[in-house]
Amino acid sequence: MKAWRITLAIAGIALLAFGIFRLLSEIPTHSLLVLAVWLAAALVIHDAILEPSVVGVGWLLRRYIPDRGRRYLQVALIIIALITVITLPMIFLRGSQPEAKALLLRNYGANLILIIGIIAIVSLILYAVRAVRDRTLPPSDLSA
Repeated sequence: MKAWRITLAIAGIALLAFGIFRLLSEIPTHSLLVLAVWLAAALVIHDAILEPSVVGVGWLLRRYIPDRGRRYLQVALIIIALITVITLPMIFLRGSQPEAKALLLRNYGANLILIIGIIAIVSLILYAVRAVRDRTLPPSDLSA
């Protein structure tokens, strides 16, 4: 092995040990148990719900959407999923804090719908531009 890989491995193990030490020495036991339950639940939700759903959507897209349109739809769905994951906690926490914390007073649900609409429109425009461009190119140039 190269020396830099060994150095990185040692640094990673040292940081891991430091993090475990800090968790065990500074966090109450009850909070560690809550963290363990949360991590286990996140693993189950990911492996039992999210992953099969993503594979299923990918299979449906592959089966029913033509190749040219599928790439634009896939990119739009990925962007929408990333934005939704960030926005959902804000939607559920809205109104749970005092007005001094104005961040949670915004209407994130309406904003999410607006952003999803913008992403859909931009994707459709890009797809339309690609379709028009493909029609104007000679057949030999379509592979580019």
